[in-house]
Amino acid sequence: MNTKMLLPLALTTAIAATVSMSACAQKTDADASVPSAMTSDTAASDRMSAGSMSAESLPADTMGDAVTTGDIVATASQSPDHSTLVAAVKAADLVGTLQGAGPFTVFAPTNAAFDKLPEGTVDTLLKPENKADLSGILTFHVVPGSVDAAALTELISAGGGKAELTTVNGETLTAQIDNGGVKLTDAKGNSAMVTTADLMASNGVIHVIDAVLLP
Repeated sequence: MNTKMLLPLALTTAIAATVSMSACAQKTDADASVPSAMTSDTAASDRMSAGSMSAESLPADTMGDAVTTGDIVATASQSPDHSTLVAAVKAADLVGTLQGAGPFTVFAPTNAAFDKLPEGTVDTLLKPENKADLSGILTFHVVPGSVDAAALTELISAGGGKAELTTVNGETLTAQIDNGGVKLTDAKGNSAMVTTADLMASNGVIHVIDAVLLP
């Protein structure tokens, strides 16, 4: 039941944010394991024209003030809004992995998301005996390669409005445009909105999300 538990990354309220991520974002080398979906969505595709999305137009997030030349773990550690995520990464013994060369793309829930999980879920997952379950959930939020806003825009457009992102744990997330924002959906139908994009680290990029994703 490795990857079927609720994660400490659960944010249940989608933040309606106008996302306009632009092609001026740093060019990335998205990994070949991040294929685009073949589903058609003409309206979404129209909204995904080059230059239609820009990280600057997204809601501010405290991690934005913490962006440094450090790795993903160091960058997240400087954000007071991501202390639970960092604790989970440590409990799952993934610090070394996320400090590696990568590059990685991390969809990072905030503390507010964890607070909306059923009572006791986070404490249970942080226990040593549940490290495998926690690791499976966390790696579901990591995509190989540095997929910045511009690259994600291109993937969604190329997929006719949707893109399938293969995560580190082997499962997939579906990315698409919803009400002007980027929405990620897991196989169970749970969704999360990107609230802040393109927080650059030395070994990848972080996109802040507002809801739980389950493998």
